[in-house]
Amino acid sequence: MMRVRFWGTRGSLPVALGADALRAKLRRVLREASGRRFTTAEDIDTFLDTQPFALAGTYGGNTSCVQIDPGGNEYVLCDLGSGARAFAQAIMAKHGADGQTYHILVSHLHWDHIMGLPFFTPAYMAGNRLRIYGGHAELEMALRRQQDRPSFPVDFSAFKATIEFIHLDTARAYDIAGMRVTVKLQRHAGDSYGYRFEGGGRSVVYSTDSEHTLADPLDTQGFVDFFRDADLVIFDAMYSLADAISVKADWGHSSNIVGVELCQMARVGHLCLFHHEPAIDDEAISHLLVDAQRLEELTSEGKGLRVSAAYDGMEIML
Repeated sequence: MMRVRFWGTRGSLPVALGADALRAKLRRVLREASGRRFTTAEDIDTFLDTQPFALAGTYGGNTSCVQIDPGGNEYVLCDLGSGARAFAQAIMAKHGADGQTYHILVSHLHWDHIMGLPFFTPAYMAGNRLRIYGGHAELEMALRRQQDRPSFPVDFSAFKATIEFIHLDTARAYDIAGMRVTVKLQRHAGDSYGYRFEGGGRSVVYSTDSEHTLADPLDTQGFVDFFRDADLVIFDAMYSLADAISVKADWGHSSNIVGVELCQMARVGHLCLFHHEPAIDDEAISHLLVDAQRLEELTSEGKGLRVSAAYDGMEIML
């Protein structure tokens, strides 16, 4: 069994559900509840379960951080966005000061993917071990630099955990926490890297900050091969197709529609839309999900690709 948990799913920068947006949700929920009688908390939960996710819930606002749990004693994270803080809080509540090993694979060095490290509590505690992997030669420099003054008041030297930086090569496979991990270069400003995890008969691909135009057959085939038969692909679907091919072309991100097309070609079991645009709200994300699901239904030929949209706190069991 492999478990995937999302601690941060937004792209570019963290966002918060503001007071006006929350009030609008509450207003709509109360309108739907008009005339109903609730006597227990369970009654309320049952009612909320009938409401659209964008109304009764939220996709969240933390930036990229995804836990890949193959069932061992070591932790594996993809990216150190602001969601890494929530992960760290949960781990500290579970383990306290007990030393743990953390394998952290960084897709690229843009700030939304590394900004969680200064708030990653295990890094400050002796006895913990952080192994930070990435394809960029500047990996260590970038993580150290963001804590230099005047950018941050706590220097990198305050970390008491054992911290190692491991450079990854796209030409070979790695054994990380008992999983076979392969790496793929992706199209993004300054480059980014996707990761494929295989273990226990299950496979997960983490592919964010990657632009796919499908214009180059060789490039497309390379990603189809990378995604091939994966149980789950976590995919950068920041934009609608209209935005991706017009005003936001060459911005380094992809669309919900291209995600469906690539995953269908690769015979993927489950596509999870990820790296949500910070400028859009929960309802707009849900519309992108519905559009992707409709395309899958119209073109699946009975192969049954599952399509979902990631939210902070979501768990997928494989």
